Amino acid sequence: MTVIRLLDIRDTPLSVDEVFNAVGSHAAGGTTLFVGTVREQDHGKPVTKLSYSAHPSALDELRAVAEKVAADFPVTALAAVHRVGDLELGDIAVIVAVACPHRGEAFQASRRLIDDLKSQVPIWKHQVFADGSAEWVGACE
Repeated sequence: MTVIRLLDIRDTPLSVDEVFNAVGSHAAGGTTLFVGTVREQDHGKPVTKLSYSAHPSALDELRAVAEKVAADFPVTALAAVHRVGDLELGDIAVIVAVACPHRGEAFQASRRLIDDLKSQVPIWKHQVFADGSAEWVGACE
């Protein structure tokens, strides 16, 4: 059985239900779900516009990250999706879900998945602030 159930980078809204349902497993005693949303401020400054861009290799890099997490933890099912394009405040930017036999493993694997996604997958955030300034943020935050 394939433990990596869903990996994608999309320019359409993300669904928590889709990701959660993708990792459903009777072998799992713990399932974690992380949802990252667009916040209204960063560095104490109001954000007025935000967009994500991805390198063409981003999905391959996401797969490598997911495979490593699945190899390092007793994962029964795993899913990760990231949005690209223009997003509004409150929009979902990323969702990861991990199912494992026990909750502790699920928490650890989920934390590794989102942290490695953010640090290793070439997806960049461009945000514009109310004062007119802007910044590009690499995969690491």
